[in-house]
Amino acid sequence: MAKQTLPPHQSWLPEANAPTADFPLTHLPYGAFATEGQQHLCVAIGSHLLDLHACAEADLLPSELKFACQSSTLNALLALGPIAWTQLRHTLTTLLEASAPNREKAEAALHSIAGATLLKPIDIPNYTDFYASIHHATRVGQLFRPDNPLLPNYKHIPIGYHGRASSIVVSGTPIQRPTGQTRPSTPDGTPDFQPTRSLDYELELALYIGQPNPLGTPIPISHAAHHIFGVSLLNDWSARDLQSWESQPLGPFLAKNFATTISPWITPLAALEPFRVPATPRPPDDPKPLPYLYSTADQAHGGLDVKLEVLLATHITRTNKLPPIVLSQSSTQDLYWTPAQLIAHHTSNGCNLAVGDILATGTISGSAEASAGCLLELTRNGAQPITLATGEVRTFLADGDEIILRGSCELPGHPRICLGECRATILPARS
Repeated sequence: MAKQTLPPHQSWLPEANAPTADFPLTHLPYGAFATEGQQHLCVAIGSHLLDLHACAEADLLPSELKFACQSSTLNALLALGPIAWTQLRHTLTTLLEASAPNREKAEAALHSIAGATLLKPIDIPNYTDFYASIHHATRVGQLFRPDNPLLPNYKHIPIGYHGRASSIVVSGTPIQRPTGQTRPSTPDGTPDFQPTRSLDYELELALYIGQPNPLGTPIPISHAAHHIFGVSLLNDWSARDLQSWESQPLGPFLAKNFATTISPWITPLAALEPFRVPATPRPPDDPKPLPYLYSTADQAHGGLDVKLEVLLATHITRTNKLPPIVLSQSSTQDLYWTPAQLIAHHTSNGCNLAVGDILATGTISGSAEASAGCLLELTRNGAQPITLATGEVRTFLADGDEIILRGSCELPGHPRICLGECRATILPARS
């Protein structure tokens, strides 16, 4: 009898093999969940999560990885380095593939995602937010500097600022409308102090640093990608009226640091290898990046092809059980700077990145107006309200609105993967 050949990328969990599965065997994103009063690490497979703490206790993991997998966050695993990441990924793939020898033990470590409380899977020491989409930068510039929308440094240097790591929360955590100073509205020039009237979202991708660099030692662009452990969706909430009053001369502050939302799943960079693409081509008359920001290999396959979308659920859609409304669609291919360029620039002065740091791309917008990654662009800072399919009108977000970010990768011959949702509902400001 001829030996049966199993289909590639198949798991013994049937739902993981469906064409519409968010978490097939080739994905295995990392997360964390609550169980019996503790936080356990896990990976997602199909509609389930696999408890890594339980796998370690059942001797399903290599001994040198057990401690890291029994930790409450991913930081210990990240600190072990890329060889350990590859070893764990190979072990988990073997446990979950169709021909797995220890299926019964692994099955005992499964939980339904639908019934789980997902938690923030990583301790984040630092957070940097970039401005890597030239389409976003240009449209925002047109709003405030119509004669000079793109500042002369943009095409030479990845622009960024240091955000607040302590207010990063996991998907599903409600966001309180912030209160703060806004531009004076009375003749005496006294600023107002009130709840923001211009609350906005920003569609972004988070890059998680898995390998640090010593203080004073830049990371060359040829090695930059090796320092990334994985990615997730990120929503950089923004109070635009607070931002316009406070941003001169030092940039974002209270308009940004009240909350940032990340999706609960971190997609390892290894799962994105089939979806690597060339860096976005630059117009011939654009300046070539300086040598520390340029690598032939990075230009050849340093980009990512992740399809992104923003959806809005309102009181009316929920009351009438209608699906969320799609606000925009874009792609990480719309970014002007690659992930490796962001890391190379961040460390070019000797800045030391730490295990668990997040580097966010900034708002990801495409060339078309409908692909804008925030309401500031879509409504031209509130000057052009948008009418939703429900008849509701928005300039910025209303209390009760829920913003949902989604990301996915698709390529013929490879299972589709989905980065998981990043969602949050707006609560009224505190009285």
